[in-house]
This record gives sequence, C-alpha cells and structure tokens, in this order.
Amino acid sequence: MEAFAEFLAKIDNPEHRARTEEVLTWVKEKYPELSPVIKWNQPMFTDHGTYIIGFSVSKQHLAVSPEEAGVIHFSDQIVQAGYKHTKMLVQFPWNRPFDYELLEKMIDYNIADKAECTTFWR
Repeated sequence: MEAFAEFLAKIDNPEHRARTEEVLTWVKEKYPELSPVIKWNQPMFTDHGTYIIGFSVSKQHLAVSPEEAGVIHFSDQIVQAGYKHTKMLVQFPWNRPFDYELLEKMIDYNIADKAECTTFWR
C-alpha cells in the first residue's frame, strides 16, 4: 500500500486513518488486478487505465465514489442500507461498521460496466 502511505499519514484522526487503511487494503487484497493510484489527492483504484472506485475522508464519513453511474445504479440499495449519497459519492459514517458487501457490489459493477471503456471517466 505504498501508493497510499502519504495520503494515510495526513489523516489526523487515528481511528479514521485505521479504517481508511483497512478499506483500501481490503480492496487491494480482494481485487489484486486493480492498480492503486493517487489522483487529485485522493486514493483510487483503476483497471486498464479506467477509473473503478475512489475514496475521500471527511470528519463524519469515509466517502466512496463509484462515479455517478454507480451511485444511480445502487441508489435504492444505498438508501435501504441507511447511507446518504450525493450525485457522485456514498457516505459511510465512521460510527458504523463498514459495508464491504455494498462496496464489493459497486466495484464489481464498475469492473464489468467499464470492461471496454477506453477513457478514465465514463
């Protein structure tokens, strides 16, 4: 996880840092074919040069961005699980266990949906 070391070191709250590192490590171990990169000061994973999933940290939550298409596709599931979302990201509160099942669905969707994508963004 060397690609994310500097990003993680800048997270002041040790619990938030540990959670973020745990999630990023989970993605890397579950999807070893994805490339970990930092772009726009945010950790993300790419596949054949196209964006798959990205993360950002705030005081209240770890935000996960499956792009707008991913948020739209999973909007009902996101709301049913009790999470908030914006047009581009899903907010996973720090005070709840992380929902790896939902994250896995979003990543799997983007890998399949963007298999033939030749650009970074949709």
